[in-house]
Parts: sequence; C-alpha cells; structure tokens
Amino acid sequence: MTNITANWSYPTAVKLGRGRIKELADACKSLGIKKPLLVTDRGLASMAITTNALDILEEAGLGRAIFADVDPNPNEKNLEAGVKAFKDGGHDGVVAFGGGSGLDLGKCVAFMAGQTRPVWDFEDIGDWWTRASVEGIAPIVAVPTTAGTGSEVGRASVITNSVTHVKKIIFHPKFLPGVVIADPELTVGMPKIITAGTGMDAFAHCLEAYSSPFYHPMSAGIALEGMRLVKEYLPRAYKEGTDLEARANMMAAAAMGAVAFQKGLGAIHALSHPIGAVYNTHHGMTNAVVMPAVLRFNRKVIEEKIARAAAYLGISGGFDGFYDYVLALRSELGVPENLTAMGIASDRIDELSAMAIEDPSAGGNPVALTLENTKALFRDCF
Repeated sequence: MTNITANWSYPTAVKLGRGRIKELADACKSLGIKKPLLVTDRGLASMAITTNALDILEEAGLGRAIFADVDPNPNEKNLEAGVKAFKDGGHDGVVAFGGGSGLDLGKCVAFMAGQTRPVWDFEDIGDWWTRASVEGIAPIVAVPTTAGTGSEVGRASVITNSVTHVKKIIFHPKFLPGVVIADPELTVGMPKIITAGTGMDAFAHCLEAYSSPFYHPMSAGIALEGMRLVKEYLPRAYKEGTDLEARANMMAAAAMGAVAFQKGLGAIHALSHPIGAVYNTHHGMTNAVVMPAVLRFNRKVIEEKIARAAAYLGISGGFDGFYDYVLALRSELGVPENLTAMGIASDRIDELSAMAIEDPSAGGNPVALTLENTKALFRDCF
C-alpha cells in the first residue's frame, strides 16, 4: 500500500497524510489561534482520536477545551450552546473535528461568534452573506474523521431548524477553514455502515455536480475524477478498514466532491435533506437510497453525459452500465433497497415534496422539479 502524503493550497491549505494530526497545534498557530475550542459530536467526544487531538493542543500550550453537544443533524440550539461555550471560554479559534455534523457546527460556531443577527439571516440566498460582520469571524482548522461531506473544504454549513425541521444552508466565504488536516488514520475506526454512508455521500456530490446543467468545466472535471476514486477505493475501505491507501484516497474524493458541487447539486440532495430533517436519517446513506430513482428520473436529460462518465470510469454499456454499477455498489455496501427498507413510512410524501422543491439543491437538478413530479419521484423511492 502506498503511503500518500501531500500538501495542497487548493481550495485552502490541506495537509493530507498518515500521522499528520501531529501538526494540529502548528496549524492553529499559523492562523494566530492561541486558545482553540475543539467542536465535535457526542459520539466522538470520548474516543481516543479526540482525546489525542486535545493532548496535542494542551502540550503545545493551547489549552484543552471541547464542545460536543452536537446532534447528528446539527440545529440552531446546538449552535447557540456552542457559541456560548466559545465566548464563555474566551476562545479565539475553532478546531472543527469529526464528520459532517462536527465540521458544520464547528464552522458555524466560529462564524456566529462574531455576529449579532440570527443565523437564518445568512442563509445561502442571493447576497445575504454580505450581511455578516467579517471582523468577528474566528479562524478555523478543520480535521475530518470521515470521508463524505467534504465540509472541511466548504464555504457553508447545513443547520436544521429545530422548529420547522427544515435544513438550511448557511453560507459565507469565511466558512472555508484556513487549514485542513486530512489524516486517514483518523478514519480507520469508522464502522462499516458509516464508511459506506459517507463514501456514498462523496459519490453523490460528484455525480450530482457532474450532472448539473450549469456551466463549470473545472468542477465537472473534478467530479469525474472524484467518482473514479470512489469506484476504486470505497469498496476497499469498506472491506478492510485499515487500508490507509484507500482511506486517504476517499478523503481526497470527499474533498473533491465538495469542491465540485459549486456547480450545483440536485434531486438526490433535495430529497435527502427533508428526509434527514424529519426522520433524522444518516445523510449519506439517504443519498444512496434515493440515488437510483433520481437517475431514472433524470435519464432523458443526462443519458449522454452519464455515458461519457461511464467510459471514463471504465464501465461499459453507457447509461445502463452506469446505472447497473450504482445498483451493484449499493448492494456491495449494504445500502437499503429503498426508503421502505430504510424504515421510512410513505405517509408524509406531500410534506416532504413541498420541502424538497424549496431546498437550495433543487435548482441544480437537470430536470426541473415541480410539486407533482417530485411527489412521483418520492413514491418511486418507496
């Protein structure tokens, strides 16, 4: 197995490689952080990888502070508590540590620590991000422990409104962390189901970005190579969790997916977001469950484009070959066959559809989403 190590400056400073968590304190100091708050989720709070990160910070004279009151789909209550912990502790930066939930909330804590307006005022609509006070935004070091969302290289966080159960994308350019430490050893302990779900999230990002009708050739190229990395390395990471070459390549694929979806997302995410908000399902696994139905739904528009992707990925048979590959990959990873098998009831399709067509991802779908065709698409997922 190859020991992959790399330093990238795109889209931010990325330190990729085995054991590079040792550089955490130096990363903080490079951003002027003297008293970081490590933000992670409850499940990670007491794990060895987290306590080791806190040890590294403490030994470097940067203190030892953690906030872990983070739900799987983080909401504004988690955010409010995190900002309070940040301010009460006199912190001057955030180490966002974990999977999508820890990364998203950590980034949003650093952002909201300097704001006086409510978080919903910074939703990714038009130029709402210009409402923010830039001076108070704290610097961020991101440390992913999964390979899925790519939030470590993203300029947004997904926060669920606990009252309406709607996921909102909060955006500002300063959400982009100043340094990312992508150490594949941190992902070795992921359970198989999380390796599968997060890996399929990365694949969904790449697939939807590539399929989006918007013009962004750079993102399209990144999305294609991201899909290739997932095809080659996700089954390896799933079968053998200690395969560090596979783990490193999946971390790269996750980051690539997040960079690529500047081009847009689509119905996979537009359906997955309300399902996750209402039923608290794992985001990446939900993406994987609805993926085949969305491919069928979009086929008439993306057939030629997907055939080109299939050729690049070494899949014969054009669109049909690609579709069959997706089904086989899902089966290999133990993905539920449909939403029914996932344990979701079909009694709230009207509500979910109304939420889906309002989701920011909906606008990037190759086939325009209406209330009626979205209801039909949801029914096809059960």
